[in-house]
Amino acid sequence: MLAKRIIPCLDIKEGRVVKGVSFLGLRDAGDPLELSQRYNEDSADELVFLDITASHENRGLTLELAARLARVLFIPFTIGGGISTLADIHRIVTAGADKVSINTAAVADPELISRGAERFGSQCIVVAMDVKRQGDHWEVYTHGGRRPTGLDALAWAREVERRGAGEILLTSMDQDGQQSGFDLEITAAVSGALNIPVIASGGGGTVEHFYDALTAGRADAVLAASIFHYGMTTVTELKRALHARGIPVRLPPAAA
Repeated sequence: MLAKRIIPCLDIKEGRVVKGVSFLGLRDAGDPLELSQRYNEDSADELVFLDITASHENRGLTLELAARLARVLFIPFTIGGGISTLADIHRIVTAGADKVSINTAAVADPELISRGAERFGSQCIVVAMDVKRQGDHWEVYTHGGRRPTGLDALAWAREVERRGAGEILLTSMDQDGQQSGFDLEITAAVSGALNIPVIASGGGGTVEHFYDALTAGRADAVLAASIFHYGMTTVTELKRALHARGIPVRLPPAAA
């Protein structure tokens, strides 16, 4: 069985790491380079950096960050935010990122997924889905969770896979930052419908939450921010606890 991945997420605003609750109430969480080095040493499997206020005006900051990260990290990292063209993808990857995450642009132009996968490889293209429950289904939101699209999450996930994306980063807006557990229902529905990996995001606060996402939620990886940024646990501690419960994870030699 493939090892399950633990992925810290760093939301970037104007060069700083921030975190909110349900995409609101952002507060400072530290320097991205310092935090990423900490996670690099703490057995994180990957890192995700999302420039939540990205625009062409501050693209230089994102490219500079990618280049700096590539010099100090020994684990794969993904960068997302404001990526809307093949040229954007090329610049981010050339700067040093292993993968790019696209959301708003993918919804606006689904061909970007297909063209990106063809040119850079499926493994490079992560499609982020920010979803919110609407009665008996989940709707996809774009523009940092500010704009509803009318798209059904499950249908969009199938479309994303068909177009060649390598994996999906699935964030429950209802659970984001709540630390009350992942949305297991939508996570399991998307994971069960696809053959590509699904990263569960939004709501991780305890070992039980992560265990549930990887078992009942059928996720291939779990992503979290608050519990790592604010020192509630470490990646290694979480991995040890999951390993003790039978979840296959990559442990550092001292923790194995």
